[in-house]
Amino acid sequence: MGGKGGAAGTGRAAAQHWPQCWFVTAATWIRQRKRCIRMGQYGFTIDTLISVEMVTADGKTLNASREENSELFWGVRGGGGNFGAATSFEFALHAIGPMVIGGMIAYPIDQSKDVLRFYRGLTSAAPDDLTVAASLTHTQDGSGQQLAAMLVCHCGHMDKAKEALHPLKTFGSPVLDRVGPLSYTSLNQMLDPSFPKLALNYWKSCFIKELSDDVITVLREQFARCPSLMSKLIIEHPHGAALRPKPTDMAFPHRDPGYSVLIIAQWSDPRDNALNIAWAKETFSALEPFTRQGAYSNYMADDEPLSGVKRAFAGNYLRLQELKDLYDPGNLFHNNQNIPPSKWT
Repeated sequence: MGGKGGAAGTGRAAAQHWPQCWFVTAATWIRQRKRCIRMGQYGFTIDTLISVEMVTADGKTLNASREENSELFWGVRGGGGNFGAATSFEFALHAIGPMVIGGMIAYPIDQSKDVLRFYRGLTSAAPDDLTVAASLTHTQDGSGQQLAAMLVCHCGHMDKAKEALHPLKTFGSPVLDRVGPLSYTSLNQMLDPSFPKLALNYWKSCFIKELSDDVITVLREQFARCPSLMSKLIIEHPHGAALRPKPTDMAFPHRDPGYSVLIIAQWSDPRDNALNIAWAKETFSALEPFTRQGAYSNYMADDEPLSGVKRAFAGNYLRLQELKDLYDPGNLFHNNQNIPPSKWT
């Protein structure tokens, strides 16, 4: 896989606007904060990083950890591929599975208002063991059927899982209910068919403080205008361990409660580029009145202006720029959500 970030390579399919999280090596993905379906328990992937080995722009190999090159270690935990090429990682591991309670549950699109309201209530009181994402999406059979769905993962004890998921299992009239015991690896692979190879993608995202009825109305109206049967809207709920670090503990600053809305425009015919990109941008604009400050760099397209990059790093941007001046003053590592050296701005 070609890498868009500093980790390796620059290859990508022509005419695509891939967000950084899909066309990067694992190194840049991790260093920009990988979300996961157990973030309530253990936080984000960068929260478990112990050390990283890197090759910097001047060809030096450095180790970064809390004890060694600690400022660089602070920066790579969220700063992406801006400071060098990561050649190895050391992580704290957590025992999980092999079986968990999780899966997909989906409802007809005409129930989407009730589904999203239910999701709001479920996540407002979610224990750390439970992570749930919601989506307005299409079936994968090509029929074009629209669905309101939730992806669920409970990584705690079986008795606690049954208690936490009882409201979900008794809500509404789903057309699909695959929530139950399954392997953790199978759950991680469940959405893979929704992102076929060589599909064209354009992504936008934002943070919202609450999933209000007004936000739900915007999501439903914009999804109804979606021009592609491959596109979807995803709502994620960071909580628990993911919100406990301070915004300045590492480069990734977004630790406030609320939701992340991901707008995925996805299509197959390059002749439809303009139509689908316009839909993603219009959906983002419609949500702007409800957003809070900030942006998630892994969900930013490659046409994002510097102002968007600054939003992604918020109050940590200037500190990151000082690191850029120190480790990459010539901006060798620039095929990313780039933090330009201070002399360039």
